Amino acid sequence: MKILFDVNMPHPIRRELPGHEVITAQFNGWAELENGDLVTAAEKDGFDVLVTADKNLRYQQNLSGRKIAILVLPTNKLKVLRRIVPVIRAKVDAMKPGEFFEIET
Repeated sequence: MKILFDVNMPHPIRRELPGHEVITAQFNGWAELENGDLVTAAEKDGFDVLVTADKNLRYQQNLSGRKIAILVLPTNKLKVLRRIVPVIRAKVDAMKPGEFFEIET
């Protein structure tokens, strides 16, 4: 699965998703893209999942009809995310095209 980490995601969490191609928005040169443009660019580039900590994404963008799945994490604090890695991994593995899911703590 091809996964895009939004600019707000800590890079070390990428290593916690073995078996997936995880790329950061910064690496792709998309650090300056706003949410809607980022989602569109990710879809066009063949990403399957966008992982973000932006809880407002669903309210700022019309996500209906999107092909990319979006996973919203409860925070971007590395210490907290490390504790929920099994939940993140399980949800990423189960995401379907166009699905939106927010993990809450």
